[in-house]
Amino acid sequence: MKNILLESPVYTLEAALLAVENGVDRLELCADFGEGGTTPSLGLLKVLKSKVNVPIFVMIRPRGGDFVYSELEITVMKEDVKSFLSQGADGFVFGILNKSGKVNQAACLQLIQAAEGKPCTFHRAFDVLEDKKGALEEIIQLGFSRILTSGGENSVMEGMPLILDLLMQARDRVVILPGGGLMLQDIADLNMTGLLKEIHASCKQFRPSAMEGVNDHLRLSQMEETEGMVLTVAPQLVEELVVYLKKL
Repeated sequence: MKNILLESPVYTLEAALLAVENGVDRLELCADFGEGGTTPSLGLLKVLKSKVNVPIFVMIRPRGGDFVYSELEITVMKEDVKSFLSQGADGFVFGILNKSGKVNQAACLQLIQAAEGKPCTFHRAFDVLEDKKGALEEIIQLGFSRILTSGGENSVMEGMPLILDLLMQARDRVVILPGGGLMLQDIADLNMTGLLKEIHASCKQFRPSAMEGVNDHLRLSQMEETEGMVLTVAPQLVEELVVYLKKL
């Protein structure tokens, strides 16, 4: 029976620990949920490496907004890779584009070389690209191990036709990692190809703050719906997904 690996993006220590406790196979460690993920703290990786025994891939993204970076920002990204590598990072997640909206191959190669053989995932900057099938070949040639994608749409369900095409095109040359609003039915549809190896699902939830005496009129978050809430993982969602994957 084939085991499909479950990767979860996590933004906090609490979320990471809960994800592993409930069966996640690999963590994608990030900061800034509102921006879709940026580079996390080095201290967070260091603590997690002492607490969990699953691989931890670290997001390398110095800011949100887009995926076009200056030379100095790329230097920051390389330094981050080196720093996280020194603290035991098992892999890295990044994607650099140029101003014309294509893969910045030279910059990506710099980070891959800085990773010293650790597996690198090209993240959802892939979904921004116009020629995704052509970009897949470039990404393979650069030496990336996997591509995280929703098929260029806002959810895996919407991007399903392209993801199926990418699975067929990639075969065993690079892992296609579907992620973005992933549903159980999406997994079933993708698994029908016989080519699905890994999935990416956050299983996130927001819990109320434990702090008492809150100043109700004060707003510190850009997202009003999450004001006073803490981003974490829903154990029941992880468990449901793990059980489902074992039955496939």
